[in-house]
Amino acid sequence: MNAILDYILRIDFNERLIVLAELLLIGVFVYTVVNFLEGTRGERLFRGMIFILVVGSLLLNLVVKKFGMDRIAYLYNGFLIAILIIGVTAFQPEIRRALIRIGQARLFRSSSLLQLSRSVEQIITAVSHMAATRTGAIIVIPQQVGLGEFIETGVRIDGRVTAELIETIFYEGTPLHDMAMVVQGDRIVAARVQLPLAESEAMPGRQLGSRHRAAVGLSSSSDAIVIVVSEETGIVSLAMNGSLIRNVSEAQLRRHLTTAVVETTPILEKLGKLQEDNEPDSVVKDS
Repeated sequence: MNAILDYILRIDFNERLIVLAELLLIGVFVYTVVNFLEGTRGERLFRGMIFILVVGSLLLNLVVKKFGMDRIAYLYNGFLIAILIIGVTAFQPEIRRALIRIGQARLFRSSSLLQLSRSVEQIITAVSHMAATRTGAIIVIPQQVGLGEFIETGVRIDGRVTAELIETIFYEGTPLHDMAMVVQGDRIVAARVQLPLAESEAMPGRQLGSRHRAAVGLSSSSDAIVIVVSEETGIVSLAMNGSLIRNVSEAQLRRHLTTAVVETTPILEKLGKLQEDNEPDSVVKDS
């Protein structure tokens, strides 16, 4: 600690600013990576690698300077190269997800406001009915990150989003009721889609089943919003950014879907205005 203080006192003001800027950039980089990896297996791996590198570098500098062990310093440089190679291999899913987020165009821009608002209402209607009848369901709504690798595991549908179709697909006994449904814009893209399961340590409760684990697992590795209806209790849950929100009400579900699907546009107000503009005068007077 004394050596660090002596070094800081010896350097001039400009060099102190440079050191401060470097430390700030390193801190921002580490924070960004940890925040990106939060809730995934890569988070613990990254923290472990940072700990090994920092502690190893400090111990190495102390040992090398005090005892002149240059061979250990040479071996440590080789160890750093090995750590880099292992890190690239271990973080392959996270690296791929980051690159997809950078290059992926938004999926919902091709749909009109009215179509998206109608899809949101159809999803909410279906979820409310399935919650009342305790019909298990998991509905995935992608945002910027594409889910093509998961959609390929399911059955392609490409049907218009309607509450009746959603409820029919998840009705127990139908061939497509198991696993997840993927909705993009105003289309149901696929059903019976297999999703990655989150680790049990990442789940807020041990009583939650495979649907909730799949929802948390997918939302941890993408920016998708996942709606889950419990088959046992009828409780509606919402998974976002690796977190699971339980006991979601219809109003909360509408607010989250409105924000995510229509890019914070108050779709209900605009939809109401469109309907008022299209209503005949007699209907307006009767109301």
